[in-house]
Amino acid sequence: MLVVVRRGNRYLVLRRVPERLGYWSTVAGGVEPDETPAFAALRELREETGLEAAVTELPITLAYSLLDDPPDVRARYAPGIETVTVHSFVAEAPRDWEPTLDDEHDDYRWCEADDAIALFVYETPREAVRAASREVGA
Repeated sequence: MLVVVRRGNRYLVLRRVPERLGYWSTVAGGVEPDETPAFAALRELREETGLEAAVTELPITLAYSLLDDPPDVRARYAPGIETVTVHSFVAEAPRDWEPTLDDEHDDYRWCEADDAIALFVYETPREAVRAASREVGA
């Protein structure tokens, strides 16, 4: 599950701490067994940035393979899981709001869509930002 946080025509990009591979991404996390994807999106949004905002599911289906991921990443998933389906959401941030980062992140930026996409290592946040920008025609 991931959440694209948008403020006008700018998108929040978070950098993971080096212990979590130090890459730039959106708000992201897992869906617990007792959660819906939307509830997980609200929880992760609050935990990773401090933002309490409504989330809207984006009209895209994203998936990625775990087969090329390092063993420590694959170990986070149940045995036998080879593909992860990613539910994607968008949240609107207030104009003057800035994130309060959790211990999983050490930096953030507000970027236009193309600049955010260029920072991402993985395709899933790229596609989610593209979808969010189409939603507003940005």
